[in-house]
Parts: sequence; structure tokens; C-alpha cells
Amino acid sequence: MCSGAKSQNRPKLYGPIVPNKIADKYVSAQYQNIGGYLGYRLDVNLEKRLLKIDSATLLSGFKKRPGAQTWIGEHVGKFLFSASKTYAYTHDARIKHLMDDMARKYIACQMPDGYLGTYLYQDRWTAWDVWAHKYAIIGLLNYYSVTGYKPALETAERAADLICRTFGDEKGKRDLMLAGEHNGLAPGSILEPMVDLYRYCGNKRYLDFCKYIFRAYEDPNGPKIISQLEKYGDVTKVGDAKAYEMLSCFLGILKYYKLTGEGKYLSLLQTAWTDITTNRLYITGTASDHEIFKPTGDLKAENENDMGEGCVTVTWIQFNLQLLQITGEPKYAEELERSVYNHLLAAENPQTGCVSYYTALQGAKPYRCDQGYSCCLSSVPRGISLIPEMIGGKINGVFTVLMFENGEANESIIADDHSKISLKVKSVTKFPVEGKVDFIINPSISKTFTLAFRVPQWSENFMANVGKGAWSAQKGQLLSITRKWHAEDVVSITYDMPVQVLPGGSSYPNRVAIKRGPQVLAIDLGLNHQITSLNNVTFTKSSRDIMDASSALPGDWDWKEAFYLDMSINDIPQKVVMVPFSEAGQKTANLEVWINR
Repeated sequence: MCSGAKSQNRPKLYGPIVPNKIADKYVSAQYQNIGGYLGYRLDVNLEKRLLKIDSATLLSGFKKRPGAQTWIGEHVGKFLFSASKTYAYTHDARIKHLMDDMARKYIACQMPDGYLGTYLYQDRWTAWDVWAHKYAIIGLLNYYSVTGYKPALETAERAADLICRTFGDEKGKRDLMLAGEHNGLAPGSILEPMVDLYRYCGNKRYLDFCKYIFRAYEDPNGPKIISQLEKYGDVTKVGDAKAYEMLSCFLGILKYYKLTGEGKYLSLLQTAWTDITTNRLYITGTASDHEIFKPTGDLKAENENDMGEGCVTVTWIQFNLQLLQITGEPKYAEELERSVYNHLLAAENPQTGCVSYYTALQGAKPYRCDQGYSCCLSSVPRGISLIPEMIGGKINGVFTVLMFENGEANESIIADDHSKISLKVKSVTKFPVEGKVDFIINPSISKTFTLAFRVPQWSENFMANVGKGAWSAQKGQLLSITRKWHAEDVVSITYDMPVQVLPGGSSYPNRVAIKRGPQVLAIDLGLNHQITSLNNVTFTKSSRDIMDASSALPGDWDWKEAFYLDMSINDIPQKVVMVPFSEAGQKTANLEVWINR
């Protein structure tokens, strides 16, 4: 960790002024000093991606309109989102300086009528123009939330005012659904920042525009999000099934639900979640083939399938995080863990910070290093910047651990006697290498209260010990411990992470994948010089036996996690090195997740 670059004082946060009618059941503790695997990858994201961003490249389309590419206008907003979240966690002066400079130059690019896109006047509101304004408002609001810089909020308002003047179902206004791609899914996703902006400034104009968006969804030119989910419960029936844009609309619908309390929207999107997890989700926690939701069970995973678009992975993570906040249900944390430990981190090369637009499970990862062109190269850092919000916090007022990583959290809680106390929780672990974590509990005063811990679906023999007491709970549930806690009490949690053999389903009927804990493993050809072709490797019954192979990793692989498994190569039993899919292929070697059996 770059501890020298961090301050111990969190930035002051500037939040909304309009409360939601539906209060969050999960409130993140905003973990600090995250170590271990997630801390390592958070540092990679900061040092090798975000701090390498060139503001001139991202601002070029605004400085000289039109931009070189139709959606070039989205990248500044995406960067401000990532940088703001990262600054809230790291307090790093370098990322603060970079985002301050970017924000001020960006604000100066706004035209007098509020336009903050990269198109010529005569070409406005075609293709990706509204979409870029969506990310403009999102980025500026996130920047304002950690800096309080009022011009950022005012710039977002002026951009939104232009959108409201331009689109609507009143006479003389444009149809929002015709101002972008994918049956209105792309422009319709501006719902999310419009809800946020209403909450930040209370201007009824933005709330009215949100209501218009819902009407437009169901118009002849719209994607029919609500009616199609009500009728079919199948995301492939919504719009043109474009996954990223649809999930982006879902984010806005959930925020509108929280704001207004209109209950049908939550149940509909929970139906969509069930459809995706049951029928369209890869084992690594992503979706999409050629960027769309495919028919049930169609989960081809080669590079030629353009599977696992990075933008889809990140928006799927945001969708689950919102559902976790709304419901407090651990199943959403399970999906967050699956996506983060696998497909999200697999999309960013830990050696270079370069990013994969698509990240297939078979073949070489096609990492790229460009800026201001490829949407996913700006999205993946956004997903990584959200990690500190997922590790734990309060669920219905109870401090709850959701991910088992090194880190520190400071919270205020209510003890059983209704007194308010401060609580510090520090975790120490080598997870995901081993299944043991110690939590050091420090209440400001000895009191009786409850702590809770998520019991992962992948775990076996999950046990929590405090002093002479022991607790256990079923997989997928929360384990609650109520007792009188004293300073320096330690909760020691142990669990087994047995090898799981996952069937390839209809897409890979004669293959299996190997999973250990939350991590899907992969064969990296660059680590197995005895293998001339991955097609010659076969899974055997003894492949469930796993041994440490970290010494087989090259010196420049910073994360030392690898395992020997016995397999068959050309019908000869041999040891094969497997590494987490998230780490595999960092030197562009071919890799394989689905192994012959």
C-alpha cells in the first residue's frame, strides 16, 4: 500500500439535501487501509491506471469539437467518478491534484447554453450525446461530493437544464428515445443522474423529467423496460437486449424507487436480477456476448464471442451494490464478491494497468492501454474504485462484515442499552490464500451489541470463535454474535475453501472449471512450459488435490498465489500450475478456464 501518500483524515463529504423515502438497509463503513489482495489491486488501479491518465487526451473532444470518436465525451465523467471514489478512500494528494485540474478545465468547456458534449451544433443529440451528458453529471456530482466545489454542481445543473429544455413530450420538444442508441436504452439511462441531481439541489424540474423518462420508456420508440419485465421477466425482451445500457437504466430505476417509494420498481428489478443470475451470468460474475444478453444458457467464453464487456461487469456490480443497499440481503454481497475477485480484476493488468475491453475465459486477454477512446478502459477503474464500499458496514444498524480482507472500519453503533458508541474493527488475514481471518474489536466502551459476518456459499466448516465461545451458521446467511464486547476482543474466523469443480453446461458440455473460495482458477500457458497446447490438458479425479505453487511464479508477479493440481497432459499424469483468473494472462499468454474432462 502507498501509505506515505495517505492522510488519516477522511475528506469531508457533501451529500444530497433531499432524503430518500426508502432508507438504505446497508450503509457502507467505507473501509480504510485495505491490505491483502484487494488492497494490492486498489493500488494498481491508482498507480498504474488513474495517475497515468492524460487530461489533454480526455478533454480533446471538448477543446476542439467534434471529438475524434462519437462517445469520447463520456471519459471525463467516468474519470471524475473513479478519481473521487479513490480519493475518498486513499486521501492521495496526487489524485486530488489531477482531478482538480481535470474538473476545472472540463467546466471551462461548457458552452453558454449548458452544452457539455463533443458534437458540432448541427449534430447535437445524435448517437451518444445524451449519454455523454449522463456521465458529465455523474462525474461532476461525485467530484462535488468529495470537494464541495460549487461550480461543479452548478455545471451539472446547467447541463441538466439544457436536457430538460430539449427533451420531453410537450409540443416542440425532442423525443429522448430517438436521441441515442439501442431502442432508447442509452439516452434513457440519464435517469440515474437526474434522480441524483434532484436529490442534490431539490429542483422539481429534474424530478418531473424523471417521470417523463418513465413515460418515454413505454412509448413506441422506447425499450419498454417496465412492461416487458412485467410480461416476461426476461431481460432479453427489453429493448434490443444491450446489457450495459439496460443495466445503466436499472441503476436509475432503483434510485427513483428509493426516492419515491414506488414499490413495483424494486420487485421488477429483482426479477431481472434473478433472470440474469440464473440464465445469463458467467461463473466469473459478468454477462454479455457481443455486448447483449444472450438466450438462456448461451455462455460461450472465447475471445471471438466478445464476452464479458468491462462496462457490463462494472454496471452489474453497481446494480448488485444498490440492491444490497436497499435490501441488506447477503445474496447480493455474494455476487459482488464473485464479480470483484474474478471478472472485474481480471480486466486490469496488474503489471501495466492496461485494461481489457472484453475479457474471455479462453485465450489471451486482449489488454489495451489507450485513453479517451474505449468505453471499458474508463469503466473498469470505476468498478475497482467502488471496492471499499463493499467490504462491510451496517445492515439494519448491525455492523456486518461482507468480505474477508485486511482493512479497518470506524463506525458509530447503538448498543443494546440504546447508548451510542464508536466502534473500530480491524481485520488481519492472508485471504484468499488461506481461510482464516482475525477481527480485532475495539468499542469506545465495553457494551453488549451484535456483530454479524456473512457466511459465503463457497465456504465449508465456517466457524467463529471469541474467547471460549464458538458460533456457526448456514451458508449464504449472516452469522450474528451478541455479547458484551471489550477492547481488543478478537473474533477468529476459520473456514475451508475446498476445490469446487464446476460443470461447463450447454456451452462447454465436456469441460469443467476449477474454483477455490471465491476465485475461479485458470491455466496460464506461460507458467506451464510443459504444455504445448491447452487442448491436450485433461481434468482427472485427482485434480481436486491442491498444493501451493507460489514458488513457480515469476519474480515480477507481485501477488504470489498459485496452486499445483494433478492433471493429464497428452494422457500422462503431470502437475499443472493454476492461478486465479484475475491474475492469469498478465504477460499475454493464452489461458484456459474451461478444461477438458
